[in-house]
Amino acid sequence: MVAVNTTESVDAVIRGIRDKALAKKVVKCLILLGQDHRHTGLGSHRFESFDSLYAERIWESYVENRTPSAWRIWWFFGPEDGTITVVDIGPHP
Repeated sequence: MVAVNTTESVDAVIRGIRDKALAKKVVKCLILLGQDHRHTGLGSHRFESFDSLYAERIWESYVENRTPSAWRIWWFFGPEDGTITVVDIGPHP
């Protein structure tokens, strides 16, 4: 298990989610991410398009799949050992 940290902007997005089903999916995704970032349901993979924005190797995990505008979580390992930092959340671009 690792600690999952979120940025202030991610916290604001999460607080602003009005759809209870989506909010539940986001919480489940964050829990799974902390338990095992390789969990098959997350579909975690590198997302190189964001690397230059955050000066880190960015990964993408699925909140939803096979739905229009499916939500994703973008994150990186660190900054401390044993932590993951979520830098963005929202519909797939």
